[in-house]
Amino acid sequence: MKKTVSFFLALALVAAALALFASCGKTDKAVTVGYTIYEPMNYFDENNKLVGFDTELAEKVFGALGYQVVFKEIKWENKYTDLASGNIDCVWNGFTANSADDDGVQRSEKVDFSYYYMENRQVVVVKNGASEDLKGKVGCAEAGSAGETFAAEIEGATIKSVTKQTDALLEVNTGSADFAVLDAQLAKSYCGKGDYASLKIAESLSGDVEYYAIGFKKGSDLTAKVNGELEKLAADGTIKALGEKYGVENTVITDFADQKK
Repeated sequence: MKKTVSFFLALALVAAALALFASCGKTDKAVTVGYTIYEPMNYFDENNKLVGFDTELAEKVFGALGYQVVFKEIKWENKYTDLASGNIDCVWNGFTANSADDDGVQRSEKVDFSYYYMENRQVVVVKNGASEDLKGKVGCAEAGSAGETFAAEIEGATIKSVTKQTDALLEVNTGSADFAVLDAQLAKSYCGKGDYASLKIAESLSGDVEYYAIGFKKGSDLTAKVNGELEKLAADGTIKALGEKYGVENTVITDFADQKK
């Protein structure tokens, strides 16, 4: 009887040891990525799966770091509050890093940014055949966005805020606004296509070059870790391949040498 008990006890100890060993290769770490719907960066495909350049790059970076990625849709105007409160761990969603907000404070003073990984511009979208003279016109832009800051500087125009960049496009498409200001990356994905075939980018009104980066809470240890993985994914061609997949190969950045401090 004692031998039988000892045998089963030994089996139990072995099983516990194997379970502990197996658990050592797994991680329960999770990182929450804040995003808004923004094609080609983060959007749902025909199978209702979240895809996009930023989505896939975030999965690859955090996967290599041993994190489970949780994507959480946010209101863009609440991004700083969401970061500060811990509601999200980063904003990875075409976040313009080299600009100031409406309060005049540089965004880099509010959050820690990763390397710049893509170029962008603010563009004005109007209906085909519409005048590009915006004086006396009504425009719209996403609340808290670089587009809203750009729009505020358009002389003689009235600007109203909307919740999403896609809402701004809809306002112009339905005639509720004369123009919208939004990121070139998104505008190129919609204008002249499908339901937005009647819209165009007013190229003469485009802004200066901007840069996308991932935003983290000040002092986050994730910033340096993510930069390290971005370097690896640039070196092995992954970032370039994702750029080609999502049609942003002409604006993606794969050389971070000048950004190292």
